[in-house]
Amino acid sequence: MEKEFNTEATEGTKEELCETLIAISVVAKRLAKKLSENGTAEGDEECGNTTE
Repeated sequence: MEKEFNTEATEGTKEELCETLIAISVVAKRLAKKLSENGTAEGDEECGNTTE
């Protein structure tokens, strides 16, 4: 059944999927960085440590 698909459409779909997954990865990395920065600052405040 897969042979019925147009190879050009399949290649275009694969490329679009790869680009989407890369974009998701970039956003996830940025969110993780923000969470780790916020988590560290909040954890220091709870323990009474300051970075000043």
